[in-house]
Amino acid sequence: MNRTIPMLEQTKVLEGKDYREVLRREMDSGKIPISLGKNCPVKCEFCYEIDHSYRETLEPPMTTQGDWDFIMNYLNTKTTNPLQYWCLGGNEYMEWTDLFLHPKAMEWVEDFLTYTDKKIQFFTVGFVHVPKIHQLAERYPGRINFELSVITLGEYRKQLMPHAPSFKHLMKVLDGPAVSSANFYSFDEHTMSKDAETISKINQKCVLWMGCLTPVRGLKDSTSDLMRQGRRHLGVEAERIYDAGLPNLTTIHTEAYVTAFLNRKRIVSLFDSLELEKKDSVVMAGSVYKILNIFRKKRAKFLYVPNAMLGGDSDCTVLLTFEDIAKRLTNEKTIHIPKSVMESGRGGQIDITGVTLDEFVKKTKVKVKVLHKINTKFANTRLYRSGSLNNFVEDYVRNPVAQSYETLSLSA
Repeated sequence: MNRTIPMLEQTKVLEGKDYREVLRREMDSGKIPISLGKNCPVKCEFCYEIDHSYRETLEPPMTTQGDWDFIMNYLNTKTTNPLQYWCLGGNEYMEWTDLFLHPKAMEWVEDFLTYTDKKIQFFTVGFVHVPKIHQLAERYPGRINFELSVITLGEYRKQLMPHAPSFKHLMKVLDGPAVSSANFYSFDEHTMSKDAETISKINQKCVLWMGCLTPVRGLKDSTSDLMRQGRRHLGVEAERIYDAGLPNLTTIHTEAYVTAFLNRKRIVSLFDSLELEKKDSVVMAGSVYKILNIFRKKRAKFLYVPNAMLGGDSDCTVLLTFEDIAKRLTNEKTIHIPKSVMESGRGGQIDITGVTLDEFVKKTKVKVKVLHKINTKFANTRLYRSGSLNNFVEDYVRNPVAQSYETLSLSA
């Protein structure tokens, strides 16, 4: 039986603060925090921001020219890292929105490119001005990473994105040098594969960034069901694209259990390097739990922790919270926790909800040993290193070992 744990308390940092404190914190995390001053009007059915009540947020009022001047002045105090792309929009202390709905967004993107020497990254479902966006890409080569959220071009588009730009407009956005990558997903038979062919005919240079969407809390049941349906068709859809031999670079974004399997050798070698003993209790989400139970069974006490805070189907260790871990405890006196759990954008030793490691230890009375080698940098490196569609098809879809891995139970 789980022990009774008092509710963990978030560290509140915005109470009584001016909204520009939000702007500063977002910029300190590499963001360009423009705000619409309201909830995102696009109302995408799949949006992970539908329920973000698990973290402290304070949506600034609609960004004014005075706010933008403040942002630009602050950004220009930051040393330029030639490898860094500054992300348009805050998403740590703000709600994620499609910022190209702001009437001055295009003007301010041009300002950023003109008056700083930094690079910019942005995500949008397509609310950009054509041909202006293509002109900027030509004028500032190598400084724009434009990730176009196509999501789907087929029959499910109206259901999932009722207020998104039209198909005709999206084709104009794709027909030029601006778009770096187009992301879209599997929802049914001949969805992702058909979209890949359509986009490739228009733009052979953009990266095709594909995969499936993971249900989280707050989504409609019908939307979650559609996401799970897409997951079931993902392998066949990926094979169709693989066999088509399109000229574009093809990457795939899958749920955590696939990423873990594709990186199984590195996960196991890293685990071995930790030199843990059989009695040691190690925190992990479902994806890594399965890998270690196949390849390193009983080498330690694997403490499988569900991603209860985010709900849905997530099983990613990086997104675990201290609340999740606390609910999973039984009689453990000492546990080992990956550093990635406490490397959120809210600061060191803080999870994605704003709860600190000190608060967790204080309330649970458990001794924590941090596994510093298992950090966010390691997780992100593995995510992108094994993210090609070819790798997914050859080492997962067509790998018989993956089938036994998928059917392994998660016994909490």
